[in-house]
Amino acid sequence: MEKRVKHIELKPEMRVDELVKEMGKSGVFSAGRVAKAVEIYHEMLKAGSTIFMGVGGAMVPGGLRRVLTQAINEELVNVIVTTGANVTHDLIEAFGGYHARGEALVDDAGLRERGISRIFDVYVPQQIFELFEDKIQPMFAEVTKKGARISSAELLRRIGSHLEDENSFVKAAATKNVPVFCPAIADSILGLQAWLYSQEHELNIDCLRDVHEMVDLASNAKEPGAVLLGGGVPKNFIFQSMLLTPKSFKY
Repeated sequence: MEKRVKHIELKPEMRVDELVKEMGKSGVFSAGRVAKAVEIYHEMLKAGSTIFMGVGGAMVPGGLRRVLTQAINEELVNVIVTTGANVTHDLIEAFGGYHARGEALVDDAGLRERGISRIFDVYVPQQIFELFEDKIQPMFAEVTKKGARISSAELLRRIGSHLEDENSFVKAAATKNVPVFCPAIADSILGLQAWLYSQEHELNIDCLRDVHEMVDLASNAKEPGAVLLGGGVPKNFIFQSMLLTPKSFKY
């Protein structure tokens, strides 16, 4: 009862770090938790921690694509585990596609008649997915030349090395040697395209190799920390990888 809530004071032209400090003075509700998260992240960076980042849901179509790319380029993360949706939609933009603002409360049957797919209140025209197929199929042929039985991380590293879009987090990760795992890659348009390719060509995305590579990273991690943007598969895959090591997450 000794620690009292201090009320947040807003000032003209405040910087983000100043706002976060004010949130920390409050120390409660979401404001307090944001400030605590920033404090922990800062501690991880000072300690030189191996930072595992889980990125759930469909955050790329929600506008966070360049945030992920910047985090990779500025070496704020060492390993990424994400969903097939985030990878798919990163590649869509890398291939020249786009995401449009829409409405959440809308007649989906009507959207289908117009050839529009919906991700909550984000719209993607059908021709964008056709563009995606036109681009990814020949890329599968290129990236499997060095072996067709690969982990999702190796697949995405090879794909990233062929991309030209500097805003792509898949490209940035390949450039910075940050592994990007997608353990549920089959649950995405990218996964469907991989399956289509595998019907006539050699391609085997080995989920057990994902586990092997991730456990190796966890075993060799220094002062390991986890940053979780959403839950689901990315969160669990990060946590389970540490189970087979003598370590635990410090942060």
